[in-house]
Amino acid sequence: MDFNEHTATRAVQDSFRDTPDPRLRELLEALTRHLHAFVGEVRPSIHEWEKAIAFLTAVGQTCTDTRQEFVLLSDVLGVSMLVETLNENEEGTESTVLGPFHMVESPPRALGDSIDLVGEAPPCVVAGRVLSSDGTPLPNAEVDVWQCNDKGFYDVQQPGIQPSGNGRGLFHTDSEGRFRFRTVLPSHYPIPTDGPIGRFLEATGRHPYRPAHIHFIVRADGHTPLTTHVFVAGSPYLDSDAVFAVKQSLIVDFAESDDEEAAARNGVQAPFRHAEFDLILSRDPV
Repeated sequence: MDFNEHTATRAVQDSFRDTPDPRLRELLEALTRHLHAFVGEVRPSIHEWEKAIAFLTAVGQTCTDTRQEFVLLSDVLGVSMLVETLNENEEGTESTVLGPFHMVESPPRALGDSIDLVGEAPPCVVAGRVLSSDGTPLPNAEVDVWQCNDKGFYDVQQPGIQPSGNGRGLFHTDSEGRFRFRTVLPSHYPIPTDGPIGRFLEATGRHPYRPAHIHFIVRADGHTPLTTHVFVAGSPYLDSDAVFAVKQSLIVDFAESDDEEAAARNGVQAPFRHAEFDLILSRDPV
C-alpha cells in the first residue's frame, strides 16, 4: 500500500500493533492520530516543518541540570496545567504546576528556620497545617518549599550571587501537623526569556511574567502527594500568569504587621509580612 495522505495515519498506527504495553500502544496511536490531523489541517511547508524541528532542537539544547526548557514549553502552552487539572483530586488543596526550578534538592531545615540566606529584605513568616481531607492533622508530613527572592530570581539563576539553597527548605510538620518558616516576600518575575521559549513568547506578543508565589510539594504516608503554589494576594499578573497556573483558592493574603511581640515570637523584626493557611491532602485510593 502506498504511503499517502489518506493511508499515512493507519500505516503508522499499524506499526505499533505489537507494542507489548497496551497503555503505550494507546498513547502512540492517539498521538499519531492527532499529530497527523494537525499536519493535515495546517499543511506546513517543508521550510515551516524544518523551522519547527529546529525550534524543538533548540529547546532540548537549552536544557541543563538547573534549567528545563521543555517544562517551560509545556507550561506556556498550558499543557502542564491541563495535565494537573485532569489528574486533580477534588478532596484536597488544588494543585498547580511544578515549574522549571525544582532542579536541586531542598536542604533539610527545622521548623521556624529561615530559608532566606541573604537577609537583606524585610522578613516574612509563613505558617500553616497539613491536614488529611477529613480534617485530621498529619504529623511528620514532608513540606518541600522553594521560591524566588524579593527581586524575582531563584538561586539556580544567580550562582555566585545567591547562596546555593537560598529560598529552599525541606520541613517536617510537628505533632499537630503544623509547619512554620521564615523567608522574604517573593516577587513577581519573568520566566527565562533568553532561550527559544522567550523567542516564542515574543513572536506571539505574550508577556513572560508570573505572579508572586511560593512553591510547595507536600507528602504524607497514605496520602497522594500535592504539588501546588500559594500566590501572594495583590501581586501583578494574577489574572494573566504566563503559565496559566493561578487558581483563586490558592491566593493568600500576606498581611503586614507592626506587632513587636508577634515579631519576637517568630524570630523576626517588625514590620514583617505573614501568611497562614492549610494544605489538605487527599487519601490514597484504596
